Amino acid sequence: MAEVLFVSKPVVPPWHDSSKNLVKDLACAMTRHTPLVMGRRGLSSALDLVEALPVYRRAGGFAPGLVDQLAVFQCLLSSRRGALWHFFFAPNPKSSMAGRLAARVRGRKSVHTVCSAPREDADLSRVLFADLTVVLSRATEVRLLESGVDPGRLRRIPPAIVPLTPPGDSQILRLRTQLGLPEGPLYVFPGDLEFGVGGQLAVECLAALPDAHLVMACRAKTAAAASAEAQLRLRAQSLGLESRITWVGETPRIHDYLACADVVTLVSETLYAKMDYPLVLLEAMSLSRPVLVASGTPAAELARPGGCAAVAPERDAMLESLGELLGDAGARDQAGRAAREYVLEQHAPAAMAAAYEALYDELLA
Repeated sequence: MAEVLFVSKPVVPPWHDSSKNLVKDLACAMTRHTPLVMGRRGLSSALDLVEALPVYRRAGGFAPGLVDQLAVFQCLLSSRRGALWHFFFAPNPKSSMAGRLAARVRGRKSVHTVCSAPREDADLSRVLFADLTVVLSRATEVRLLESGVDPGRLRRIPPAIVPLTPPGDSQILRLRTQLGLPEGPLYVFPGDLEFGVGGQLAVECLAALPDAHLVMACRAKTAAAASAEAQLRLRAQSLGLESRITWVGETPRIHDYLACADVVTLVSETLYAKMDYPLVLLEAMSLSRPVLVASGTPAAELARPGGCAAVAPERDAMLESLGELLGDAGARDQAGRAAREYVLEQHAPAAMAAAYEALYDELLA
């Protein structure tokens, strides 16, 4: 078995970051190569049967600080570990330059999984550096090919999740009581507030759904999040919706909130800083929850099986689909079953691991 070094954020709890969750599930599903992940100093591996290098000082946020970035670079230059290096990050000039330099100095073959699509104005010749680049969606694959990326160096492998168990009616009632959520129609927005109109649309639709309740489960990825939330709270107050919105921010109980939802919505015209297929949506679908996403985004590709609907990122379009699902239990159940079947078939960790291990074989041959 060849050892593959995963270069990523620290693969330690909390499991609130899609890129390190992807590393975790891939490492645990591999069967023909030996994964080696980057962990935190002073701690043993957070994953059973997967070794971790003590690289990071702490669990870190969504963007590791300069000291931790330097520690990763030093690890690559000094460690003899890993016959092949597999990078996981959103393309950016500094990280890509460091990865390119380290791989060249140490003579390592490399794979780079593009965890979030590059900025529209990104110079792809600078940010795509590996022997093979992996994208997660057809939309990003087409974009890179149309930008002149060599198709021989590009692969598409959808992300995977460990599926969750759908709750029964009694469990949902118990969870709603624990979480302080009311009875009646409920939808959850698990997106970002700094980028796109998804949060605003979720609130605007609530004004036209007098019997519904909204959960805003929004993580603060940047300093702009606080200002964005404050503005949205003011908008909700002006519409008289304060009592019908539960703001939970970042929560370790996100799966419980998804389980309580009748519908999960992330109708945003941009998925910047998120995965093309946000893992939280795949998790919601595995819980048999219908999902709404925005047409024209990579996430719209999830709409093909029927358990996910792609709508225009506009209030009226979203309201029509949301209202239909919240008002029709039969349609919700049917969409939820289709959503779960699709995730189990198309986004299983074993299939993802097999695809990546085939890439490793190709580069190591």
